[in-house]
Amino acid sequence: MLVNHLFSAVRRRSWFNRLSADNVVLGLIIANAAVFMLWRIEDRKFMVENFMISLDNFRSGRIHTLVTSAFSHIDIGHIAFNMIGLYFFGTNIARTFGPEFLLKLYLAGAIGGSVFYLLHHGYMDLSSKGQGMWVMDSSRTPGLGASGAVNAIMLLDIFLNPRATLYFDFIIPVPAILLGIFLIGKDVLRVMEGNSNISGAAHLGGAAVAAIAWARIKRGRF
Repeated sequence: MLVNHLFSAVRRRSWFNRLSADNVVLGLIIANAAVFMLWRIEDRKFMVENFMISLDNFRSGRIHTLVTSAFSHIDIGHIAFNMIGLYFFGTNIARTFGPEFLLKLYLAGAIGGSVFYLLHHGYMDLSSKGQGMWVMDSSRTPGLGASGAVNAIMLLDIFLNPRATLYFDFIIPVPAILLGIFLIGKDVLRVMEGNSNISGAAHLGGAAVAAIAWARIKRGRF
């Protein structure tokens, strides 16, 4: 049994080694695009229950939404912005550390973003108790998008290359570390203000994953 497991692990690693950085990035983009199209042909209730993260879904045992929600977009602008970030930063990470590392980082960022999202909404749910019937039940407020996963990839690249020049809003050149500080600060502010349109908590979950990955790389343990 152990021998079979080892051979399976070797075959899987060999398969990953044959993939290029571009292959993995393209595969992730295609997966996101496929779910984007699925929103247009599948039953909406099915999609909400299986491709969105919420306390309600989590309590109902739909644990897979921790990951599937990070491949899920409804709005064209949302998926376009995330996929542009994934392409530019993901390609760089995959070429530096390998395609398997990128895939693991994406999935870790997805889970980290979902966990932070749930913690934030759990806190809001507890805080809203006793405030009357007109307060929206945050347990039924679903979220979706690859932002947590992409944030993990983007911020890891920034942590590793703090002096690189990046373009804020694709126009203004700024040092990478300043852009990273701005993005994290903006997400902290979103959490404090309770912004419901963009989940700062999910972004911060991705940032936490990036920080852990950066620390492990610095110790030579990636």
